[in-house]
Formats: sequence, structure tokens, C-alpha cells
Amino acid sequence: MTEREPIAVVGLDCRFPGARDPQEYWSLLMDGRDGTGRVPEERWDADRYHAPGPASPVGTASPGSPVGTASPAGTSERRVPGRTNTRRGGFIRDPDAFDPAFFGIAPREAAAMDPQQRLLLQSSWRAVEDAALAPQDLAGSDTGVFVGVMANEWAHLQLADYDRITARHGSGNGYFMGANRVSYHLDLRGPSLAVDTACSSSLVAVHLAVNALRSGECDHALAAGTNLIMTPVLNIFYAQAGLSAPDGRCKPFSALADGIGRAEGVAVLVLRRLGDALADRQPVYAVLKETGTNQDGRSNGITAPSRWAQQQLISSVWERAGVTADDIRFVEAHGTGTLLGDFIEAQALGELTAGRDGGSVALGSVKSNFGHAEGAAGIAGLIKAVLALHHRTVPPSRFAHEENPKLDLAERRLTLLRAPLRLPPGTVHAAVSSFGMGGSNAHTVLASAPRTVHRGRPGAAGVFTVSARSPERLRANLLAQADALARRPEHQLAQLCWTSNRVKSRLSHRAAVAAGDLPALVAGLRSAAEQAEETGPTDTGRRAAPSVAFAFTGQGSQHPRMADSWYRSCPAYARHLDTVDELLAPHTGRSVRDLVLEGDPRAQRARFAQPALFAVEYALAATLTEAGIGPSYVIGHSIGEFAAACAAGVLDEADAARLVARRGALMESLPRVGGMLAVELGAARAEALLAGRERLGLAAVNGPEATVISGDLDELAEVEAELRARNTVVRRLTVSHAFHSPLMGPVAERFAAECAALAARRPVLPVFSTVHGRELANGETMDAEYWARQITAPVRFAEAAGALLAGGVTHVVEIGPRAVLTPLLARLAADAGHPVGLHAAHPGEHARGHRAQELFGELWCAGLTPRWQVLYDESDLVPRRLPPYVFDDLFRSWCSGAAPGAPERSAPRLPPGADAPAVRHGADRGQACPPAPAGERPDALAELTHRLVCRVGGHAPERVHARSRLHEDLGFDSIQVMELKARIEQALPRLGTLPVEDLLAGLRTVGDLVRYLRALPHTGAPVTATPEGTRS
Repeated sequence: MTEREPIAVVGLDCRFPGARDPQEYWSLLMDGRDGTGRVPEERWDADRYHAPGPASPVGTASPGSPVGTASPAGTSERRVPGRTNTRRGGFIRDPDAFDPAFFGIAPREAAAMDPQQRLLLQSSWRAVEDAALAPQDLAGSDTGVFVGVMANEWAHLQLADYDRITARHGSGNGYFMGANRVSYHLDLRGPSLAVDTACSSSLVAVHLAVNALRSGECDHALAAGTNLIMTPVLNIFYAQAGLSAPDGRCKPFSALADGIGRAEGVAVLVLRRLGDALADRQPVYAVLKETGTNQDGRSNGITAPSRWAQQQLISSVWERAGVTADDIRFVEAHGTGTLLGDFIEAQALGELTAGRDGGSVALGSVKSNFGHAEGAAGIAGLIKAVLALHHRTVPPSRFAHEENPKLDLAERRLTLLRAPLRLPPGTVHAAVSSFGMGGSNAHTVLASAPRTVHRGRPGAAGVFTVSARSPERLRANLLAQADALARRPEHQLAQLCWTSNRVKSRLSHRAAVAAGDLPALVAGLRSAAEQAEETGPTDTGRRAAPSVAFAFTGQGSQHPRMADSWYRSCPAYARHLDTVDELLAPHTGRSVRDLVLEGDPRAQRARFAQPALFAVEYALAATLTEAGIGPSYVIGHSIGEFAAACAAGVLDEADAARLVARRGALMESLPRVGGMLAVELGAARAEALLAGRERLGLAAVNGPEATVISGDLDELAEVEAELRARNTVVRRLTVSHAFHSPLMGPVAERFAAECAALAARRPVLPVFSTVHGRELANGETMDAEYWARQITAPVRFAEAAGALLAGGVTHVVEIGPRAVLTPLLARLAADAGHPVGLHAAHPGEHARGHRAQELFGELWCAGLTPRWQVLYDESDLVPRRLPPYVFDDLFRSWCSGAAPGAPERSAPRLPPGADAPAVRHGADRGQACPPAPAGERPDALAELTHRLVCRVGGHAPERVHARSRLHEDLGFDSIQVMELKARIEQALPRLGTLPVEDLLAGLRTVGDLVRYLRALPHTGAPVTATPEGTRS
């Protein structure tokens, strides 16, 4: 890290008038559209506060010019006290829309929050996602938050009536909370501060963020600006000061300039040191080469702009950035549209550009598109410049068709763009200015991002993951991703999928789509959205911690090309298969990997089939373990026990490879005079059937009515005929030998000798032995005697699997080339009433698709957390930008009668028992807690507690039940817990004072609270609440 290291803009989000997101913002700029409109009726009655007044065509005042200067000649209209000369401005749509459940904020708390805080929370989340980062990955980090904010009109409206002030208003208002709330909800531990330097606030916030990154105070920084217009106060001030444009539009540097039009917006940048961003292959929009601030000092008035201060600041920032006027291609100016302000700015800038070689510097101001965003004005201009460098095009300036001739722009080598300017190849520099009313100035020099090329594997498959806080949001986000991906076919699929795994995989409602090309992915996302409509999405939010068992398949599951799908689509699997193949080759005489990849029929012979199965299963288990989905338990069927023993630490890979190769060779050396028969009989009846038949044996017990008989072909034919005569279902298995039968006796003796040198090692995790039909006891090992016995003994899978399921395992992954054990486990789990998630690593030879990616998606949807990079090649691990999260917008809260004369808004519907308007009907849709279980019947104490919790939090009654978590689901903080405590004490006075520490520390759910209250003295009798406790 160097002192002046460039800072990368890696992510951004914004909402401005006429633009809901950065894409719409760019379109607004490129189209040269007007984002202004009439004052929305919920803000104030625009007609009541309007009176025609003088415009400011020669602009004797501006933010940054002396207030109270006389109107220019020819504008003798009287300014009416308490009135403004405009009914227009730049307003964003639905500024009160918010998703409180997403951030775990109770609706009543959200209703008390300044909407600027709500906008900042959502925009910060979206900006971090735009940086190809998961916000959860920044939790606990030193990430800093720097917010420029100039207005606090919500507080004036909320706190004007002292009798209505509540504890929530302390955290809901105040400049500081804009930054602090972002830091709190995203758990960011770096600097967190609000900045108010008037109109330059947000660009000064960027400057502070850059310095914090350079000093090492933080490794990531969120720099933001916000402004909402809730009252006509500043409109009246601007009009009385001669600053206000009658049509509410800024016309910077234009002959039509007649004052300021106010605007609002919110924007967030995610910043990193450039070297760190490039090392992580993070996409970079543009680079901040240098920033600076200064103050006018004692100029000709505290609100007067100083040409010399501006000129000195720009010159010093350019010098520190190592650029001259010849390097700067365009300047995003402060440009308020008043003659004095524009004249001074043109003078200061022109002093530096007038001697420029080559053409003119393009000059513009985003204020021409929607007005002066005040606290967010600087960052609005900065994002315009960032996007211009990113798209390598400078948007045109509105009102450029008639430059103000008094500014002498041509002589100063400055020009307003009437059409977009295409930037040349190579590094391009730009500059941005923002000047505050009190004389605090800010300036930034930017450069285009360094060119980087990260090519992934062409045709590589991936699994795209989408998660959300609610079913409705999951569907919305699936469709948003599908729509965006359909418009961007130029990116490598695997890189897009990897980005979704990195950024979009942490929330509780989940969907995953595996695909090999972009059209298939888009179709899959749309299908997943439709399927979620019909069946509901996967919800992992309230499940127990997962425990995983690996079930290793036995012989008979092999098939041609059984490793092909995984080997070609999962680099980690290929690596593990290559490793085990090298261990096997000296014992098999050739590569079993090549056999199973080429579909060689020799892979069906015992000599090769058993090593091949071991190789496939070992590679599968090693891949999943590397991915963080290792087993807590293992069980193996026949030859599958060798790979299970490796997973449990009983055998090392080299010993296991030698033994399975030798085992297969010994079995193949026997005459092929035996066979195997699957029958629908219980173990006891099958053994009775075999009485007196010494050349037959019970080979496997796979279920209550599923056994396998093995042995001499002639005797097996007699048994088959007898069973068919009884209408018993039988099926002859396609095998080369009578495995697990008395005919294997000679092999068992010779194999024992092969195993004699094995060191007895105890398993490092529970092994459910299919030789014993139970879990291996403490001290038991899988020694030479065990492996010899395993050859002739029946496979007691049903008993061993029953013991496994009874132990509480939540997921079983079948490790093998075909789903053989999965249906057996499903039947055993259903019969025993043990719910378990079943997953097959490979469904069989007729399966289509990308099974490695599908399995990872299944396991993730089931609540597990894979290390996604295991699925990809190093060249795929390049983050790309994806559309950010689509929030719920059902919650609305605005001051009723926001300003004097504003129309009364209809009060939102609240849950019964709430004592002040907070949310509209339906605002709790998508709350994290699920509906109450059917049949849950609360008693009087539970009903009272439920009612009080709903009242304090502002939740709809149907969304709160015994399992609702007070903090995570209902958004209760310490203030709300204390309010709940007071209401309980008021409702149940005989309880006395409840200990604060119990409520803050020990009570997680509403049910916990009910049980706690019930256990207190005096709650054994029927509950009778006081009238104060039940008042709604």
C-alpha cells in the first residue's frame, strides 16, 4: 500500500429522479431526459406554498453566493413571504418503500426511521452486491461507512409534537444514524460517520473514505450521499434568496439559466485500494486517482463562492494526481445554473484549461437532468463520471444548445456537449467538483479502469444460485436474474455462476439451476420461478444444523462411462480421480480411469469393476469433503466399505487401492459358476428357505422385504422356481460371480493373508458396519479378520442403515455411480418415521445434465454450505456483476400530513393493538418467521404475550407465533425489549418488576417468553390483565 495508491470504484447503486437504478440513470443521462416533475402531493400542497416570484436569470445568488443580494435589474416582482416560486423539482418514486423484514427491523421501528436511512440500507446492500461481494462476507470487517447528508427534514416533522416522541425516534433520526445504521445492520466495524458540508457533503464523504483506505484504517469503504425533500422550507429559502428557478430545473452554463431546482436521491459507492481489487480479479468501474477538499475561508461572505479557493483546490488535486489540463477529457462541474455560481466556477476552471493543447474539455453537470440533489449532489456527479469512464462515453448536457455567452467557455477551452462524446482508447482522465454553501469545496480526479482480461473455460457448466428472505422475493429475484442474463450473452457461464455462488447464496429461501450454456440457464431460472409459484421454494431458515452421512454403493452399480460427467465438469473431481488412478495402476496393470471414461467393457469384470468403483467413490467423497460437505457418518455396501473406510480414516488411500485391486483379481480367478437373486422376502424367511442348501447363502439384507440370495447356479435356479411358484417377486442379477456366498470361501482365506500387514486404525468418525449391521463400537476396528469375513458374510445394510437413521442424521449422500441405496434408504426412513434428505451423487447411466453442479445445488438448497470453488477451474473464479437484490416494497411509512398543508394520507392498516400508524396492510409479507403450526392453541397468558409482542413490534398477528425469534425474526432491539417489559409489567402487575437481564439474554422466542412468565410466581392462576394492559 502506497501513500497515494489509486482507489478503485468496485460497486455502486443509486436512485435519482427518473432513474431507479444505475442502468436507468445511465439511460437518463445518455438520452438527455428531464427527471423533474411536480411536487408529489404527499410532500406538501404545492399550490398553497406557491406564488409567482422573480427568477434569477442573471443569478445574483447561488448556493455559494451571498444570500439576500438584491434581485437583478428587470426583475422587480415582489417575493411573497412564506412562498416559493416553483411547484416542481426532482423527486424519486416511492421514497417510503422499504423491506424491514430483510434487515430484521420491526415495522414500528421502521416507521419511525428517517426514510433516508431506509434508502441507504437498501442501496448499500445493492452496491456491495454490485461489487460482486456478499454483504455477509464484510460482516465483522473494518469496512468504513461515510455518508454525506445535508437535510434532516424527517426529524423536524417527527419531533415537532413533543407528546408523540418515543424511544424509537432517537435511533430513527439524526444525521449520524445514516452511517451508523448501515454499519450496524451490515456489521461493519470500520469508521462510520455522517458528513455535512452542505452541497459538497457526499463528495467530501468520498474524500474521507479514500483517505481511510490509503491510511489502512479500512480495507473496504462505502461512500454515500442521500437527500430527501419532505418540506418546502429550502424551496422557500431559495426563492427568498433569489436562487430558485421557477420551472424547478437547473440549466448550468446556459443562457437560459435562471436558478436552482431542488432534487433528491441516494447513491452508494463501494471503494477498495486498486491493488487489492485487481488481486481479487474484482471488476472495476473506474479509479479515483486523487481527491481533495478545502475551504473558502474569509471571502466576501460565508455563502459566497471563492474563485481562488476553487482554483487552488483543483490545481492542487491535479498536481497530486499527476495530471495536467491536457490529460483531462471532461469535467463534471458543480454547475447549479445561477450566473454568479456558474461564472465563478468557469473562471476558476478556465484558468487551468485555457492554455490546453488540443481540443476543449467537455463540461457538464448532472443537475441539468433532474436538479440539485444537495447532500447527494456530489456523488450524483461522481457516479455520472464513473459511468462515463466505464462506458467510455460522456453523456450530452441538457440546455447545451445555448451556452451563456458571458462565460466565455470557448476562450477557456471548455465546451458543453450537445451529443455524446466517445472517449478514445487507453487511459482517460476526468474531474468532478462539488462546492458547499458554507465554503467547503471538494474535487476529485478519476481515471478509466485498467484493462483486464479474464477468460474462463468455453462451454464450462455451472450452477447458478439465487436466495432471498421470502418466497415472493425469491421468485422476483429469479426473474430479475433471468431477464438480465438474457441481455448479456457475452460473459462466460461458469464465471457468472461462480459469482452467484459467491454473492447470492446466503439467504434462507433458495433455488439453484445447473446449466451448460446461457440460454439453458435463463430458461432454468424462469422455470424455477414458476415452480416456486406452484410448490413453494426451499426454506433453510429454521432447520436444525445439518449432519451428513455418506452411503457408499456396492458392486453392480457400475456402468460404462460412470465417471464421465463428473470428470469433465468438476476439476476437483478430476484431480482426485487422477490421484487414485495412479495408486491403482501398479496393481491393476492399466488405468481404471481410462476404462470408465472410455466405456471399456472390461470395466464390468470383477478385476477392474471393484477398483473402478473404489476410484469413482473415493474421488466423489474426496471432492465433497474438499467442498466442505464431508461426512459425519459413513456406511458402505459390500465393496463400498473400502471407500467408506478411507473416509473414516481406517484405511489410507494406498492400502485401500492395493486391497481392492487384489480383492477383485482374486474373485475373478474363481470359476464363474455362481449367481445372485434378489427376492422380496424378509431375512428370516429367506434364511429358512436356504436351510439345507449349503452352496447358497444370504448375500444381503437391504430392507424388511428385500434380500439377496447368492451361490451355486443350479441350486439358485431351484430356489427361483420355488419362489415364482409362490408368486414371490424375484429378479436375477447380472453378475459374474456369487458374491457374499459360501463359494467365496477360498477368496476370503487368501485375502486375509493380503490384509495381514494392515495396521489396525480406529475410525475418526462413526462407521455403520454392514458386516455387523450396527455402528462399530468403541475399540472395534476394521482389521484383516474383518475384511476377510466381509467377503462371505451377508451385507446387513438394512440393520446398519436403520441404526444410522435412528441416530438423527439429516442428510444422506449416496456415493456411487448409480442411485442404488437411495431408494432403499427412502423406504427404511419412511417405515421408521425418520425424515432425512436423500441425495445421489450420480443417478445412473441414463441421467442427463450436469450432475456435479446439480448435486451441489441440491445440497445447498437443503441447507448445507459448499465451498463452491471446488466446482470450478481457477480461470472460472472471476467475479462478474449480477443484478442486485430486488427488495420487497410493500411496507410504506410517511408522515401523515408531512408538511403543513399536505394532504392527509390514508392511515396504513395495522395489526390490532398497535397504537400508532406504522405500516400498510401486508407490510409483513416476507417476514422471516413462518406461519404458526396448525393446531397451535395458545392459553390466556400466551394470547396476552402474543398481543403485546405484536403491539410493540407493529407486526400483523398472523405473522407472530411461539417459534418467532424476538431478535432475528421480529427485529426487537434493546429499546423494544424494554418497552415490551414495561407493557408486560403493566398488564400483569402482580408479577412485579421483571429482571432486565432475563429478557435481554435468555429469551430467544415468543414461546420462551411465555414459558418464562408462566414459571414466575403468581402466574399459576388464570391470567387477568389490567385494562391498561389490554388497551389498543
